[in-house]
Amino acid sequence: MSETGTAVPAPRSGGPTAEVDPVEAAWADYVAAARQLDGVRRAAATAASEQARSVAAAREELTAVRERLASQQSRLRELNVPAISLVPTPPEVTEAARSMAAGPAAVLACLRSARGWADAADDTLAARGLPRLARWRAVPRNLLVYGPLALVVPVVQLVLFLAAGAGPVSIVALVVGLPMPAVATMVGWLAVGRLFRPRPEDRVDRTPRFGALVCLIPAVLATAGIVLAMLGD
Repeated sequence: MSETGTAVPAPRSGGPTAEVDPVEAAWADYVAAARQLDGVRRAAATAASEQARSVAAAREELTAVRERLASQQSRLRELNVPAISLVPTPPEVTEAARSMAAGPAAVLACLRSARGWADAADDTLAARGLPRLARWRAVPRNLLVYGPLALVVPVVQLVLFLAAGAGPVSIVALVVGLPMPAVATMVGWLAVGRLFRPRPEDRVDRTPRFGALVCLIPAVLATAGIVLAMLGD
């Protein structure tokens, strides 16, 4: 009997017109709703986690981009670029804000694009003057530094020997010249890192063994030649 007084026929097991038990139907609906709710909860948790990761990555990217832009701004000011040219215009600010309105993921994408533009700007600045040689292969590029340094002391020794002959001046020049290849190598090592670094954070292959060999060979040849000449006299 229902609440309205209408008789409800009892389900007959096995019959084709048997009705579903209301308790079982309610339980099935509850299980389905619970599964759906769990799926929504998991999706929300995943979205929140991804958003948190995007926010953290965006903060790190923002810090890196700010440092890069500060360095570039300083370099551009040294090149006499007007300060007003280094400040974004209002339309540029509006367009940037519109592109980042979609959330942390969009902000992160914009910051990565900005870092790419900063890299391109660094390459452009590095292409001016002597730093252009930074794109050469390490050995021929570094030879431009180690080579002249390696010839300084042997040339001075030869000039002194030709001017003074096999005297005390030549002997002093030989003794003083013995440690000079090591000094020339160190000076060349510092100069290579100073001259051929495209960006402050980049590392340069200074080829120290090659530099030591280049600085040592002329000194050894010059010393041996002067000693043989002195013995011949």
